Amino acid sequence: MAPPSSRRSGFSKRAQFSVFAAYLLAGAGALLGLGLLMLSLWQPAAFAPLRGVASDAVAPVGQATATARSGQQSLFGGIAGYFRAGSQNAALREEMELARIRLAEADAIKAENLRLKALLGLSDKEVKPVAVARLVGSTATSGRRFAYLGAGRTNGVAAGMPVLSDRGVIGRVLETGRNSARVLLLTDSESVLPVRRATGDVVAFAEGRGDGMLRVRLVNLGINPLKVGDLMVTSGAGGYYRPGVAVAIIAKITPDGGIARLVAEPSATGFVAVEPVYQPEAVSALADPRAPLDPVPAADAPATAPAAPASNEGRE
Repeated sequence: MAPPSSRRSGFSKRAQFSVFAAYLLAGAGALLGLGLLMLSLWQPAAFAPLRGVASDAVAPVGQATATARSGQQSLFGGIAGYFRAGSQNAALREEMELARIRLAEADAIKAENLRLKALLGLSDKEVKPVAVARLVGSTATSGRRFAYLGAGRTNGVAAGMPVLSDRGVIGRVLETGRNSARVLLLTDSESVLPVRRATGDVVAFAEGRGDGMLRVRLVNLGINPLKVGDLMVTSGAGGYYRPGVAVAIIAKITPDGGIARLVAEPSATGFVAVEPVYQPEAVSALADPRAPLDPVPAADAPATAPAAPASNEGRE
């Protein structure tokens, strides 16, 4: 016999009342929901107190969740910032040092220009580098400090020419080859460079110590006006270097000057520029002290002057 198509609750009164009560509650719930819907459409503000109560009830939970979420984000951000802090601090320190050097150089150049214009009436002129090349090596352990440049005579490089980086003075060319040159670094024990403080007229000599530092000796002894952190720039004396280029920063004060560290470290320098000698005439005069500073032209020589001897024997 086939089973009936629909199942009935049977003859149990309890089961029948349970089914009836379920249908009744479902209908009442539907009517209540319809009534609440109509009420919300007719009076939207009627449920505002209920919404406020519900919002107050869940507010602590939401606040705790938001606090935990922000704390988690701050934690991960702090960890990431900790790992990036080293490189960022190093970059900021280098940028700040470069900015301070450039500012001091600008002040030195401004003061030098005012001094030259007031005293000598010189006009500004642009200095174009003879060559731009890479430093291919430098000595770091011996008392003599040299560097080797990837440019030589074929590039126009000659002995005595200053070598500068983007930060300041490196040294000057000592010897030249066809495609290379040897540079005498500022820290060499035989290197002496006339310098002055970037602000003011404090003049001195920067002498290489052979250990990577410079000894700054004041020209005028007395009360030492130098302070730690002062920037020393080229003075232009001697004729090799143009004035106002950064050289070193005072790191320690001594009775006759100070100990300074280089602004342009050769070991950390890639490319350098070779500039022409600032005052070739002054350099030539220093190289040959017996040469007259103002020779008399032949046309202005006295007519009764004795003839020059045919031989140079016996003359000094």
